[in-house]
Amino acid sequence: QVLLVESGGGLVQAGGSLRLSCVASGRTFSNYLMGWFRQAPGKEREVVAVISGSGDGTYYVDSVKGRFTISRDNAKNTVYLQMNSLEPEDTAVYYCAARLFGRVGDSQGGKDYNYWGQGTQVTVSS
Repeated sequence: QVLLVESGGGLVQAGGSLRLSCVASGRTFSNYLMGWFRQAPGKEREVVAVISGSGDGTYYVDSVKGRFTISRDNAKNTVYLQMNSLEPEDTAVYYCAARLFGRVGDSQGGKDYNYWGQGTQVTVSS
């Protein structure tokens, strides 16, 4: 069992920045590919970014490329999402998720993840 706890959400003006963190319990964090997903009201959940267990592989949805950066610190069992140049369209609940031995190339679908956090709200005002 892996417990994921997100933090760092909040209210920010357009153009601002936030950094989300997700801390995982357990001793084998590096075995898990980690993903950040988001769900806006009335919309389906979508993948935002994914990072391999070692941190050397990443994926970003087109809408956040160049603005968001996913990273991880396996010594701290933590994955981050640095979000810059935020837009009102980025408003959503953001979730981190863990997939055991997942590969970046086939981990854009949420159904493949083993564990999910409770989510953190990000609101971007115009």
